[in-house]
Amino acid sequence: MANANDGTADVAAAANANDGRVLDIVTLYPRDMNIYGDSGNVLTVRRRAALYGFTPVVHNYNQGDEWPEHVDIVLGGGGQDQGQGTITDDLFARSRQIRALADDGCPMLLICGMYQLFGEYFQTVEGDRLPGIGVLDLVTVGQPVRMIGNLVDHTEEFGDVVGYENHSGQTFLRDGGRTRPWGRVDADGTGNNGRDHTEGARYNAVIGTYLHGSVLPKNPRVADYLIGEAARRRYGMERLEPTAQGADELRRLDDLARRAAAVAASRPR
Repeated sequence: MANANDGTADVAAAANANDGRVLDIVTLYPRDMNIYGDSGNVLTVRRRAALYGFTPVVHNYNQGDEWPEHVDIVLGGGGQDQGQGTITDDLFARSRQIRALADDGCPMLLICGMYQLFGEYFQTVEGDRLPGIGVLDLVTVGQPVRMIGNLVDHTEEFGDVVGYENHSGQTFLRDGGRTRPWGRVDADGTGNNGRDHTEGARYNAVIGTYLHGSVLPKNPRVADYLIGEAARRRYGMERLEPTAQGADELRRLDDLARRAAAVAASRPR
């Protein structure tokens, strides 16, 4: 499984072994936006893509890096307010490319702090306003009280998605916009803003959410959605088929995910 930034893998040879099917995975600002285990999302997508017969190439994109020629999946993690402020200028420099990818159906998973910056703005609890890049029709306002704990997000597409929220920002989706909630939560004081029982946001194949965990190891259906949309967009594939060697490993990982999600969902906040 190749990493475009480490120079150790022969990507061309691996791609030939997989009928030339490379998937280019961009992880945004891992130096500054990678807390609460969000790097596990990258590992999960990379591993499962390989088991489906692709050659996954991970591009760790940090400030000032060259933007990859091909982008099939975008993953972004959470970060503290300082980290968000650090990357804002560079994120804006790439905003046109990122918005074009979102409009074209490129699958993306954006967690917490990156989720907030893909909206219109994030206003910190001190009143400083960090502009977002406008992929999602939403705004976020920081509050002194954090929402922390295990959370079950009831989604239409993926069923119950289990993760761990830890945020003080309250996010509100714009009425009548192109963005819809990803799911719904049961309790007050949880989810996007603690009030309207929504969690996360969707636009095209873009998913924004407050669920850390990391979330994808416990929710492989979401990981497979990202991989499947990438394969459809780049190669015209309508469904994922595991390799002969990958099928058993996928079943094992799915069983582990079910057990881990059940434990997390049963734990009190």
